[in-house]
Amino acid sequence: MNKEEIENLEEVKKEVHHKKEHKDKHNKEIERLINEKNELNDKLLRVTAEMQNIRRRQEEELRKIYKYEGEELIKKLLNTLDNFERAINMDDENLDDEVSKFLSGFKLIYTDLRNILEDMKVKEIECLNTPFDPEKMEAVLTEKVDDKESGMVIEVLRKGYTYNDKVIRAAMVKVSE
Repeated sequence: MNKEEIENLEEVKKEVHHKKEHKDKHNKEIERLINEKNELNDKLLRVTAEMQNIRRRQEEELRKIYKYEGEELIKKLLNTLDNFERAINMDDENLDDEVSKFLSGFKLIYTDLRNILEDMKVKEIECLNTPFDPEKMEAVLTEKVDDKESGMVIEVLRKGYTYNDKVIRAAMVKVSE
């Protein structure tokens, strides 16, 4: 081999080495970009999943809000309903005509109010002569009654109500011992 060929060979070696270094740089850059892309994809998937979870939780909260939107108003109206019941439970057989007219008006208002609440899915908790249920009732008195088994509701002192199957006011009851 002559000097010129050796120099050419050296130049080719340098060029090959340079191309190899360049190729290695490109491969490292490609590998870095692939890793970066994978990390960004993972972040995107996590953010997308989190957004779906936030949307699902928000929709659930809105469903609950819409389902029980009138609860506070209903709770306040239940006291008025109780007062109407007390008024219409008066003995109206011995009352003069004027008071009887008021009482019949109270009965109409009471019926309308009760119908409105029923349309809003407010239901009275039936508890008289049923086993005591602490989820729906509050026992404020107990009494020994011979013909009733223990734990039975013998008197309702204040009616309880549910709204869309949620207890919004527990019934106050007297329970047999």
